Order: sequence, then structure tokens, then C-alpha cells
Amino acid sequence: MTHCCEHDHDHDARPASPYEQAFSHYEMHLHDDAVHATVARLIDDNRHKYDTPEVKRLLLSTVELTTLKVTDSQESVLRFVERVNAFADAHPDLPHLATICVYPVFAKIVSESLEADGVEVACVAGGFPSSQTFIEIKTTETALAIHDGATEIDCVLNVGAFLSGDYETCADEIAEIKAACAGRPLKVILETGALQTAENIKRASILAMYAGADYIKTSTGKIDPAATPEAALVMCQAIKEYHAETGTLIGFKAAGGIKTVADAVDFYTIVSETLGEDYIKQGHFRIGTSRLANLLVSDILGEDVKPF
Repeated sequence: MTHCCEHDHDHDARPASPYEQAFSHYEMHLHDDAVHATVARLIDDNRHKYDTPEVKRLLLSTVELTTLKVTDSQESVLRFVERVNAFADAHPDLPHLATICVYPVFAKIVSESLEADGVEVACVAGGFPSSQTFIEIKTTETALAIHDGATEIDCVLNVGAFLSGDYETCADEIAEIKAACAGRPLKVILETGALQTAENIKRASILAMYAGADYIKTSTGKIDPAATPEAALVMCQAIKEYHAETGTLIGFKAAGGIKTVADAVDFYTIVSETLGEDYIKQGHFRIGTSRLANLLVSDILGEDVKPF
């Protein structure tokens, strides 16, 4: 098998790592221009099928309503949760949100004050958003969030290690954070804008899934570009290939910069056309956002409202 580092003569003699062996089972020769053209054609040809009231209701159920601001406080997060509770009470006919997503220090107040049925408590942990801290800190932060009531964890791939070719560190960290989740779902944020190429995004997707991710997620929303249709297509194709190879179906979360209902329909189109609409209906697709939920509700109700 060809090594990923075949031009690095210091490494030519070593056997292929388990990660390189895993990569060899997947289509890794991607060209950014071709991905861009494919996703543009896929959306142009198919989005009309999904620009419907039914899809917008389903999109509402995928929303991870997020507050990750430096100004967040116990009081502001409590008000945030109370708005979700009030919305659920006022609109029992509408789908519930997927999660409320907050920093770990707010897991306790969210878990204690959340009354809306079916809404999970997600926390970003593991040194979010840069992942630049000690693995002991990453796992401890994760465990504390779970202890305080988090039911899902979002962590960030060690992008610096990944771009250096240190796949072992990346995979080991994900596995340790997953263990600290105590059986709760782990979403691994690839920070696709920093990975830059379709090939890197594909490689990071495969690595994260093999290491224990339950979902792979586009972005932190803290750097540009954040979620792009191109990244979504590559990640969904990786999920499809991984499922065919292993029998395990991994979730997908688009987050960062999804500002309009039209944007959300585009992402829905990509996921549905690649992985099937049942994949979405079974809860494997999520959208992380702080502003889209109000726009979706306004569209569904036919009036300008801001419940969140």
C-alpha cells in the first residue's frame, strides 16, 4: 500500500499505520473543483423537492439551538432555556428542537431547568473551540459536563496534529474523550474551514469515525469558512462509505454560518440525496445554529416571530 508520507524518506521504511490502512479502503483522491461542481449540480437538480412545509418542520427538529458567547452567564442561559420551554408549551403541534447547546459550565442549569420533552443537553467540551489544551483537561471537562447533566458532547478534532500527519494523537484523543462521555453521544467537529481541501475533510471524517465519533460535525462557527455545502457533501459521502464498510451509521451535524431557511434546505438536500430521507427522519442529521430557529418557525407559522 502507498504510504501517506511516501515522500518523507525518514518514514519510508515503517509499515503502514492502522489509520493509513483504514484510509486505503476509501476513495481519497478528491478534487476540490469537482466537488464544487457536483454539489452545485446536486442542489440545482434536487432542492425543489425539499423546499416544502413538511421539510421545514423536519428541519426544526434537527436544530441544536446554540449559545456560545463570551457574555453567556447563568442568568442569560436560564432565560435561553425558559424560551425553549415556553415555545414547547405554546406549540405542542410543532416538532421539538434536537438540543440546547452550551458551554460545559452551564450544563447543570440547562439540565435542571429544561422542561421541553425530547430536547437533549449538548455541551461543547475538550478545549472548544481550538482543542489546544492537555488531553487530561479535555477528558476532565467532558466528564464534568456529563456529571452536570450533559447528554451529548461536541469536541474539536486536534486540527494541528491532524495537519501534521499525527493521526495517532488525533484518534487517541477522540477515543479518550468518547470514553469520558460514559455512553453518551460524541460529535467530533472537524473544523473543515481549517482543513481547506476536500481530501483533508474526507481523511478527517474517516479518522474521526474510526476513533469513536457518533456524529461528525463541520465547524465550531468560530472561523471562516464554517459549514459549506462542499464540506457537507464530502462528509456525507464518507459516512455512506463508512456505513458500507463497517455497518455502522454515523450522524452528521452542519454548524456555523447557516443563516437562512434556504441554506438549511440546501443542506437537507445534500444529506437526503446522499444518505436518504430516512437517515434524517431517524435523527441522524443535526443543524447547529443560534439564529435559524426563529426563521424556521416564522416560515412554518407564516408570521414573523422570534420565540428564541
